[in-house]
Amino acid sequence: MSLQKRVDSFRHAFRGLADLFRRQPNARIHGVAAVAVIGAGMFLHISRVEWVALVLCITLVVALEAVNTALEYLTDLVSPDYHPLAGKAKDMAAAAVLVAALGAVAVGVFVFFPKILTLLGYSGPVN
Repeated sequence: MSLQKRVDSFRHAFRGLADLFRRQPNARIHGVAAVAVIGAGMFLHISRVEWVALVLCITLVVALEAVNTALEYLTDLVSPDYHPLAGKAKDMAAAAVLVAALGAVAVGVFVFFPKILTLLGYSGPVN
């Protein structure tokens, strides 16, 4: 493939990412949460392994939100009128995002809760 085709594919991907955050309220919520998590991680001086876990969670949630949006667009294209299977497809894609987001929250609790307790002066067992 030519270099121009590679450049074009990146441009299309970035256009999709911009569309995701411009048009999808849930993606904006995930974006705000990601910024908050990054800020908290910097403030609390989390470890490299904790950063890896959080970055993987953020990436997974945003990627699944993009896949969910793509599936919604495609479903609306092929089934503009209501169809129960189209609704189920959209519900399943949304469920995938929900599962990833709940997992990300759990990882956030594991990473941040002990550090917040320490910051508040709690010195008992936190593990």
